[in-house]
Amino acid sequence: MPHAPEKRSNAPIFWLLFGAGGTLSALFGVGLILVTGVLAPQGIGVAPEALSYENALAFTQNWLGKAVIWAVISLFFWHAAERLYLTLKDMHVFSDMGRRLLTYGVAALVTAVTAGLLLAIGF
Repeated sequence: MPHAPEKRSNAPIFWLLFGAGGTLSALFGVGLILVTGVLAPQGIGVAPEALSYENALAFTQNWLGKAVIWAVISLFFWHAAERLYLTLKDMHVFSDMGRRLLTYGVAALVTAVTAGLLLAIGF
């Protein structure tokens, strides 16, 4: 008797976003927090005007700056969404669809809102 064709899954898409976000956060997350949250405000190793409003605005008005900011924010959220989804699944909280809507829905919303806000800044 022939086997029934396997049902296609969308799980690889979410695992790709999870892996990309985890890799990005592992490689750059701590550095971003250290530089922008600790060193620059104290003036240690970074010029005080490096994170000025004018420089930040110029960075966000560049297409590459927009792409970097969008990737960091959205991939961090997708990574967190998968972690939260698996935690809620292990705790048997909500139905499977409820967990997916809560976790992946928030990540998708943050991704779209981030893109909209970055585009609203202009070029």
